[in-house]
Amino acid sequence: MVLLPGEVVPSEHLPKPKKGALTLGPGLHHTPPSTISATTAGTLSIDHRKAALWLEHTNGRYLPSVGDLVIAQIHHSSVETYSCALTPHTPFVLLGQLAFEGVSKKTRPQLKAGDVVYGRVSKASKWEDVEMECFNSATGKSEGMGPLKGGMLFDVSPSFARRLMMGTDKEGKSKGGVVILEEVGEKVKFEVAMGRNGRVWVDSGSVRETVVIGQLLKRADEEDMDVDAQKKAVKKALKDV
Repeated sequence: MVLLPGEVVPSEHLPKPKKGALTLGPGLHHTPPSTISATTAGTLSIDHRKAALWLEHTNGRYLPSVGDLVIAQIHHSSVETYSCALTPHTPFVLLGQLAFEGVSKKTRPQLKAGDVVYGRVSKASKWEDVEMECFNSATGKSEGMGPLKGGMLFDVSPSFARRLMMGTDKEGKSKGGVVILEEVGEKVKFEVAMGRNGRVWVDSGSVRETVVIGQLLKRADEEDMDVDAQKKAVKKALKDV
């Protein structure tokens, strides 16, 4: 279902949470008591298990939203912040030089242009600079965020990235219908970080294996592979490796 700015999500399309409230993602706004409307044009996506809904933008571009996990590349720095690129189409986001777990001015990471970091969008506004951080400000812990060393970056569509990040259910089945990483993981050891901005970082310790994993993800995205096609592609690719 495609919505235009200002259009209301029909009540019959709203997921019914077992407890608590609905979770709204990018592109949607809640007006009390129960009206949910679009703030931008996009296709309505719904996760009934998590009672969550959001808009995938029709132009395929990523728009930062608070709480999004993202992979950013350092572009340049100032005295207190790094200016980071999320995509070629979005303005730079600001990352505080002290926005890492347990650092001080003396111990902060020394990052240079081209370095890659994994973090979370902490502030997103049309009228101010978008900001991110590489730790959980509530707990002070990194929770896997921070500089990403080595490995390679691969670009996928933001909608595919979201599917990748949905994880698995209790039975181990992919909620987003993407099984590439699980299938490869049965044969190859690797590390991966996934960003809502359509970037995936992979490091297997082997350039050849890392490239194969990245290419499999890009193919699954571009060719809109179903689960069976993904499994066949992984089997064939790993034979060649």
